Amino acid sequence: MLLTEKQRDALTELINIAFSRTANSLSELTGDRILLEPPKVDILPIENISKKLGEELNGEVATVHQIFTGPVAGDALLMLDYHGAVRLASIVAGEEEIEVDYLTPSLKEVIMELGNILLNACLGMFGNLLQLHITFSVPKIHLDELNAILDTLVISQEELKYALIAVTRFRIKDSSIKGYLVIILGVASLEKLLESLDKLG
Repeated sequence: MLLTEKQRDALTELINIAFSRTANSLSELTGDRILLEPPKVDILPIENISKKLGEELNGEVATVHQIFTGPVAGDALLMLDYHGAVRLASIVAGEEEIEVDYLTPSLKEVIMELGNILLNACLGMFGNLLQLHITFSVPKIHLDELNAILDTLVISQEELKYALIAVTRFRIKDSSIKGYLVIILGVASLEKLLESLDKLG
């Protein structure tokens, strides 16, 4: 499905606002300045996600997954390559001076909290600005290959069809870590989202 220029701009602006709020929340939480670059946003058929993300997410992927329901329903995921997740969590947890090369239970908690803040900010922004009531599930963290994660996605009674992908970079201290926000929608939900965006004028 092709977005009009106006719809792409509106979606990018919505997500950018949510990312800015997320960055502020994370900075207050950690005491370090955290920036999220303006996102690059696209919508593509779900069968193309693996190819699109697989070029950069090789091996094990750290994913925070949240299901949301309401007039717009689907799956929301924050995806980081494993080493990027370890690095980001270590910095946020203040453990960057310690040699850590895997996600300890405490670092998994940090990644899940980061994902929870980011996903709730984006989905909450959609709900508020589009005047849609959206309910969130409890977030879960998964460590697995990309295709294994994509195979587990659940959406209530709607055929999975499209994915909204926003690519950004977390910038904190001297590190730059690439992250992927993926929101997977059925046909009816995507139509509702675009219809609501058009009403924003």
